Amino acid sequence: MDDTTWGYVLSALALLLFTVAILTTKAAARRIPLGPGFMIATVVNVVFASLAVALQFGLRIEPLQWNLQALALFAVAGGFSTYLGRWFFYESVVRFGPAKASIFQISSPLFTALMAWMVLGEGMTVLLAFGMLLSIFGLMLVSYKPGFFTRGPSVAAAQTSLHQRFLQSVFLLSLGSSLAYAIGNVLRGSAVRAWDEPILGALAGATSGLILQLMFRSSNHQSDSTLRLKGLKSADRRGVCLYVLIGICTITAQMCVISAMRYIPLSVATLVTLCTPILVFPLSHLIWRGQDDITAMTLAGAGLTLLGIFIVVTH
Repeated sequence: MDDTTWGYVLSALALLLFTVAILTTKAAARRIPLGPGFMIATVVNVVFASLAVALQFGLRIEPLQWNLQALALFAVAGGFSTYLGRWFFYESVVRFGPAKASIFQISSPLFTALMAWMVLGEGMTVLLAFGMLLSIFGLMLVSYKPGFFTRGPSVAAAQTSLHQRFLQSVFLLSLGSSLAYAIGNVLRGSAVRAWDEPILGALAGATSGLILQLMFRSSNHQSDSTLRLKGLKSADRRGVCLYVLIGICTITAQMCVISAMRYIPLSVATLVTLCTPILVFPLSHLIWRGQDDITAMTLAGAGLTLLGIFIVVTH
């Protein structure tokens, strides 16, 4: 298997893992609030990555060559992706549902491609750009629901301030998630190409994300949560297990994405990884029946997405 094919395989594996995490988040949030649940998942990120690093060191033959600059880039990337990007995205999963929330990350490959071109000098041909735009447009059709972006605020929302409504808006969640993940992707891609240590990089990012989560936890989540980390014994066991699964899936997916970025362009790895709507939407329909009906637009969007990915991959 050549390097390019290996990069696509790793991206596809990350896609599957992120899909599992998205679907699990909806079920987990029904048992344990998102705030403490997000903390559980982030702690599991660090623990699982630490175990993976320990295993790697046990199997390593050659001594590790440290690159502190790349390690710092991985850590900063974790602040953007593990903390900011995931917080924005998981907020949208609980607020709007997994199928609708998947649309929020769709613009991330475009931001990643632009930043990679500006910072890393990655090329972008017309055909590759067309394939990416076609896939993103298809993903928008898959995830779009009539009136989703135009429906008026509820009575409760109307009573909140303009500032509060903006903080809860689709625009902020989508733009915040996309930009955070894009910046994190560029930093990780730059780091792994200078220092081929994706597992250590994932651990550095997860650790910085956990530190930020401990420092800047939302006051609302602190006051509303019925769970603290030290009170896990009294928490819903199944809910804890679901968040543990989310943590394992997300950190493993991050390792796969970081590894893929060494073999294929950042924008392509990001595009393949974020095609979660074509999996989340039908699976969400099967799991939560009566929600998110599959329409002709959904099928057309899935077809355009696959066509766009085919153009990108064959190019």
